[in-house]
Amino acid sequence: MRNIELLSPCGDFERLKLALKFGADAVYLAGEMFGMRTNPSNFSADELKKAVELAHSLGKKVYLTCNTLPRNEEIEKLPDFLKYAQDIGIDAFIIADIGVMALAKKYAPNVDIHMSTQVGIVNYQTANTLYEMGASRVVTARELSLDEIKTIRDKTPNDLEIEVFVHGAMCYCMSFSGRCILSDYMTHRDANRGDCAQPCRWKYHLVEETRPGQYFPINEEKNGTYIFNSRDLCMIEHIPELVDAGVDSFKIEGRAKSEYYTAIVTYAYRNAIDEYLKNPTDDFKPSQWILDEMEKMSHREYTTGFNFGPIENGQVTDTGGYIRNWDVCALFRDYSNGRLIVSQRNRFFEGDELEVVEPGKKPYKLVVADLYNLDDDEKVDVANKATDTYSFKCDKPVSSDAIFRRQRTE
Repeated sequence: MRNIELLSPCGDFERLKLALKFGADAVYLAGEMFGMRTNPSNFSADELKKAVELAHSLGKKVYLTCNTLPRNEEIEKLPDFLKYAQDIGIDAFIIADIGVMALAKKYAPNVDIHMSTQVGIVNYQTANTLYEMGASRVVTARELSLDEIKTIRDKTPNDLEIEVFVHGAMCYCMSFSGRCILSDYMTHRDANRGDCAQPCRWKYHLVEETRPGQYFPINEEKNGTYIFNSRDLCMIEHIPELVDAGVDSFKIEGRAKSEYYTAIVTYAYRNAIDEYLKNPTDDFKPSQWILDEMEKMSHREYTTGFNFGPIENGQVTDTGGYIRNWDVCALFRDYSNGRLIVSQRNRFFEGDELEVVEPGKKPYKLVVADLYNLDDDEKVDVANKATDTYSFKCDKPVSSDAIFRRQRTE
């Protein structure tokens, strides 16, 4: 069996720490230039250095995204960016442009090259050519089936690694492997340079040219349709099939997602992979509590994408939003004398049953009792002041990495 790498997204330093704590083997992130996400905070030069130091101290790897399609005026900035990345110990670049690949080989020859999904790698000939050019890994196009990925595995060198997206948002309705010009056309925000406005998630109506101002729904529903809005990818129930296809790295999408999302999606896949490695059978399925985690993070309805052939019913046409059934209530601050001290994130009440998530453990529940607001030094019935410090009774110590959440009731 090939080693399975769990690769998690990090939009900033807090998400980096959570991904590492909750079980990622490697993380991918962006500096302040050349990354495909401009909205997250991303990492300054100093933060990149600290990120590498932290990950390496834990035996984990850091991959730096250089996967935009840079224009002429941006190319001159690349050599210094690449050299600095090599100097601080970045493990690999994720690259989508052949010119950037050439510059990486010249100015940072000690850094591995991973060719991005945006290259559109759909056959073994392309994978072999990229390997011969210096790539150590290819990220296959999202439009491939597992059978096609297995063919690439069988017809490429054993030391060429294959990385595949296993979870997260997709944009297959409007693009091929992420290459889309709809955002640039409609908003002048170029998706291929990290600034996508996500117009595929918007609601659309049809206008007949002789009836300006008269809008017709594209389907029979009165509110129109989100015709381009794709479901989210989820492959957590199909680890044996991914392994059989020869996938080396299980990649999670979501550098623009929340800290909570980063922690929980990493936590779920980490536990699923570990369960599989203990019992690597062809019919393996993760425990139900792990599958339940898929519903406890923000998501759209799920699909297995193209992994088992052409997508059927791959869009969510009645809404462009997310399913959010759980809220993060608090983060751990301290534990002392039988009392838990937390920093509030969303409202919770005396008597509420909170679920506790800790790395490496199954979630468990505790009831909020004897609730105090420590900032105001008073007994309270509700923790409703954002980021205030609260305490309540707890009969056993809790991990400093714990996240406390509550199911929505409204």
